[in-house]
Amino acid sequence: MSVTTLDAGFPHILDNPAWAALTGPHAHFAERIGHAARYHQDVAPFHAVSDEDDPRAWVDLAALVGPGGTASVRGVTEAPEGWEVVGTGHGVQLVDTGLRAEADAEAVRLGPADVPEILGLVARTKPGPYLPRTVEMGTYLGIRHRGHLIALAGERLHPPGWTEISAVCTDPAYRGRGLATRLVRAVAAGIKERGEQPFLHARADNANAIRLYESIGFTLRRRTVFSLVRQTEAAVLEETA
Repeated sequence: MSVTTLDAGFPHILDNPAWAALTGPHAHFAERIGHAARYHQDVAPFHAVSDEDDPRAWVDLAALVGPGGTASVRGVTEAPEGWEVVGTGHGVQLVDTGLRAEADAEAVRLGPADVPEILGLVARTKPGPYLPRTVEMGTYLGIRHRGHLIALAGERLHPPGWTEISAVCTDPAYRGRGLATRLVRAVAAGIKERGEQPFLHARADNANAIRLYESIGFTLRRRTVFSLVRQTEAAVLEETA
């Protein structure tokens, strides 16, 4: 895996992409209290705070999830008082620096009627979380063989000026045919037509996927951690005198 990173040490909208999306192009999917937001629970499982170092954001997140509630957040390894980290996963974020985007004649637009088949493919391939309304987050494209959905890719987080490519998966019986690459290029074509730039995330231990993405024109921007945190007690912001 490449060790080259972009924008190192400089603040960037992709440092907190879920917050940028939930307070921007995806605001219509958001439930928000002050400095905390989350997607509707049938759209995506992601939460975000404006600044993980701001106590006010955690107070707002506590109000959003309720007592004992959990939140999936980026960039948190040590939870503040009143919270505990119950699970972590390490990932990488890659951005397009040389991807050849092109439409694909076999790629078909997927919609709500296709959700049962999408969920079946996701269950077999496990590319990451996919919920009944995830398909509404952006354009999802699929390739079918004899009427059956065998490969998928689409758009997920949408910070201003950027769109995440996600749910990239191929039925195990059809791997090795370049279907994932074709769909990534096709989804990227739609993103670039809007004047936006593609990016994506992958598990840090998924070396095969990272090599594939780098080989077709993505570059590692940063490494990150995703954590599931749980509220253990009422989070109260102390008043200062």
